[in-house]
Amino acid sequence: MANCDDIQVKELSKRASGQAFEVILSPTTPDAKVEFPLSPNKKKETSLDEIKRKLEAAEERRRSHEAEVLKHLAEAREHEKEVIQKAIEENCNFSKQAQEKLNQKMEANKENRTAQRAALNEKFKEKDKKLQEVKKNKEQMKETEN
Repeated sequence: MANCDDIQVKELSKRASGQAFEVILSPTTPDAKVEFPLSPNKKKETSLDEIKRKLEAAEERRRSHEAEVLKHLAEAREHEKEVIQKAIEENCNFSKQAQEKLNQKMEANKENRTAQRAALNEKFKEKDKKLQEVKKNKEQMKETEN
């Protein structure tokens, strides 16, 4: 804990919103230096080798990033190709199924038409038989009358 001798308090300003104080801590020993941590650090001089090393590292990061971007683009293209291939396959399957359904319907229609024609032919044959019978009966009646 700090002693009262080690602390100085200066009042900076009084306002309606509050007060401001500056607290100064004195060093524990009289010959100790006071360092301000807020002072800017002195930059060390960079050598040519260090600059080259940093440039090479930056170039390596750039290449790595570029390779990553190219990898993602290649994956996206591959996915796009797969999607297109799947769409083409589905389209072909749909076309085949539609063609098969159409062929089935056409075959069923053909069979129905054939059955209807056969029924009409049978009906006409029956009518012809009946007509022949009527003619025969008519002729027999004429002969019996004569």
